[in-house]
Amino acid sequence: MGAGLPKVLRPLWGRPSVKWPLLAAQSLGPERLVVVAGGRGEEPLRAALSEHDGLTVVRQVDPRGTGHAVLAARPALEGARGDLLVLYGDGPLVTSELLAALVSSHRQSGADLTLLSVQLAEPTGYGRILRDADGAMTGIVEEKDATPEQRQLTEVNAGLWIFDLAKGLERLASVGSDNAAGEIYLTDLVQQTVAAGGEVAALAWDRPEDVLGFNNHAELARARSILRRRILDAHLAAGVEIVDPDSTFVDADVELAPGATIQPCTVIEGRVRVAAGCSVGPFARLRNGTRLDAGAKVGNFTETKQAHLGPGVKAGHLSYLGDTVVGAGTNIGAGTITANYDGHAKHKTVIGVGAFIGSGTVLVAPTHVGDGALTGAGSVVTRDSSLPDGSVWVGVPARQLQQLADKTSKRARPETS
Repeated sequence: MGAGLPKVLRPLWGRPSVKWPLLAAQSLGPERLVVVAGGRGEEPLRAALSEHDGLTVVRQVDPRGTGHAVLAARPALEGARGDLLVLYGDGPLVTSELLAALVSSHRQSGADLTLLSVQLAEPTGYGRILRDADGAMTGIVEEKDATPEQRQLTEVNAGLWIFDLAKGLERLASVGSDNAAGEIYLTDLVQQTVAAGGEVAALAWDRPEDVLGFNNHAELARARSILRRRILDAHLAAGVEIVDPDSTFVDADVELAPGATIQPCTVIEGRVRVAAGCSVGPFARLRNGTRLDAGAKVGNFTETKQAHLGPGVKAGHLSYLGDTVVGAGTNIGAGTITANYDGHAKHKTVIGVGAFIGSGTVLVAPTHVGDGALTGAGSVVTRDSSLPDGSVWVGVPARQLQQLADKTSKRARPETS
């Protein structure tokens, strides 16, 4: 993946990729949830997941394979009972539906161990499922250890497992590392279970995309594309009008109310709330902290961040609203900028109810525009300004219109002796 973030912290629609399988696992209501971090990834992982209550992060010292990773979690599972569900942190496409089906299948079958398998037309990189003449599963062979004949098999281990916690960990502890990589493979637990007289089962899943991981940027892009469409499909099903899903990009934690309309070529990022009756786009960008109340409109080439637009606010064209509160019914003219950053800190702009901000206005924060106030086209309202309710301001720097009229009349008045 190149330099930078660990793979499981790569962002996917507003979340680190590891958060997707974590949320799917949390939906099952587990007694304990343990994340195993390999090598130097422990501290970044802890920081990224700090908001998750009841989560334990453990470090896999000197990583030596998938089985070794599960054994690294053993101290954090001390005293736990029941089944252990194992899944990959770089599997962002796994769903709660899939995990619930795996748990249900395992408990209904009474097997010691149940894993998920899928059929792949191109199985390169995956461990192959081995079966006997009667179709019973006998083991899994990793690709690097497989014979040419075994590599032709298309049923693969998807990497999701559930097994009896006590028995499984005891058997896994006896797995050796006599293989091409010198690692402790979780897949060897199948042979260990069979050898001990236990029953092994596989749940065949018919949606291979749910178990796809990523090891390079092309595969990450594929996962991103699938997740993007799932997010949009959920909004469409809930009653949001998305005019062109192929050109619309919405993060996972965005809230779109039924009755909102999202026009083409729109990007909505982070935690954003859009109420019913709102219209966003085309070519708009709503960033983290944006809130649009009922009937607000954000039009083409307008960007917002940490902005609250009240009911019926219109910001139709070519504007930037950052760290801004806009009162109900206000019109934001084309080219309006709230200059919220002074090079050191962000500052807030407050615009009242029913105000009219003329085209090309620059509001240098912090500043306050009163209810019903108006700025003329091209005005620059300097920092720490407070425009009274109903006042009219024009110019660079902007001054109240009546004050300008008074100065003009004084300059034009003839001098008397």
